[in-house]
Amino acid sequence: MKSVEDYIRTIPDFPEPGIMFRDVTSVLQNPEGFQLAINELQKRIEHTEFDVIVGAESRGFIFGAPLAYNMHKAFVPVRKKGKLPCETIEATYELEYGTATIEMHKDAIRPGQKVVLVDDLIATGGTIEAAVKLIEQLGGKVVKILFLLELAGLQGRKRLAGYDVESVVTYPGK
Repeated sequence: MKSVEDYIRTIPDFPEPGIMFRDVTSVLQNPEGFQLAINELQKRIEHTEFDVIVGAESRGFIFGAPLAYNMHKAFVPVRKKGKLPCETIEATYELEYGTATIEMHKDAIRPGQKVVLVDDLIATGGTIEAAVKLIEQLGGKVVKILFLLELAGLQGRKRLAGYDVESVVTYPGK
């Protein structure tokens, strides 16, 4: 039986020499790979009590929305600044060369709601750390943070210390 890792394409020296790029589009392009990815993510939250799944733009939408659908839960997108039409709250975080800002609708999470936060990949953890701040600012409680892939060498989990973090596939490097 195949694993999710069998569907992940590795591209050496992208975007620069020495980097092993882990490409999830190859998972999405294969019906069995995509179904396996969703099933593996779902297994990791099937015994978790929660109300809402939040997905980070953009691949967090791809993996979070089917989970929400399968589990009969609400789905909330966290988007790049300027993409949401209603009143928002925002969080800015550091990138390697600069900053980025994400937003969430002010009415997306109600106080006391239990939230599962989903994204495709954890690298440095900056985006998800900012998403956690937005959820908590609205009174939500993050009960699980879930990734398809983890690049453990970038130590993104350190930024999420104190939260229940799980990944389907973990690579030791960057």
